[in-house]
Amino acid sequence: MKDYIEERAVEIAYYIIEHKATVRQTAKAFGVSKSTIHKDVTERLQKINPALAAKARTVLDINKSERHIRGGLATREKYLHIEHR
Repeated sequence: MKDYIEERAVEIAYYIIEHKATVRQTAKAFGVSKSTIHKDVTERLQKINPALAAKARTVLDINKSERHIRGGLATREKYLHIEHR
C-alpha cells in the first residue's frame, strides 16, 4: 500500500473520531468518495492501526444507528419550510 493512502486512512479516522462525522461528511471534507472512506476505515486502517480502526468504527456504527432519525428530521424540516412560503 502506498504511503499516502496509509496516511489518508489515519487522517480520516482521526477526523471521524474528533468530529463524530458521518461517512458522507468525511468524504466531502477529504474530497474523496464515500466508498473510499468506508474502505479506508474498514479494511486499510485495520491493517495499519487496529485500535484506531475500532474507535472510528464505533463512531460510524453510532451514526448508522441514528441515520433514520436524522432522515426523519430532515424530511420534517423540509415540509415545515414548504408550509411557510
